Amino acid sequence: MSTKNSGTGGFSDEERAAIKARALELKNESSRGKRNKKASEELDLLDKIQSMSDSDRVVAERLHAIVTATAPELSPKLWYGQPAYARDGKVVCFFRSGDTDKQRYSTFGFSPEAALDDSSGLWPTSYAVTELSAAAEKTIVALVKKAMA
Repeated sequence: MSTKNSGTGGFSDEERAAIKARALELKNESSRGKRNKKASEELDLLDKIQSMSDSDRVVAERLHAIVTATAPELSPKLWYGQPAYARDGKVVCFFRSGDTDKQRYSTFGFSPEAALDDSSGLWPTSYAVTELSAAAEKTIVALVKKAMA
């Protein structure tokens, strides 16, 4: 993220935007009825993807297709203003736009809810993404399956 802005308590502009986005998400979640919540959250996610830069949008659309096909039990939603996929309301995996974070790459990551633990005691929880090759897509499918185990 960008450098800290000392006049705002140490948060960067991007961090403050993410905090505000999360507060709005929580407000929207509490105001929606149970029946419409899942559909509304997916529409919010799809709107967010459509608002992304061309390079991030292509990756986010493909990731959305991969995750929803691989783990249909996950519910698409926004998390800190970015696409995420949750089980029982808890985020399992997410996409972070590199453009939003002013980074040279985007990130596909997993929360502690994902079952990615490795017996070695060391495992990655996020991956840099600039494009999705066939090999990258295969890796993502395997990771999402493992996360849901």
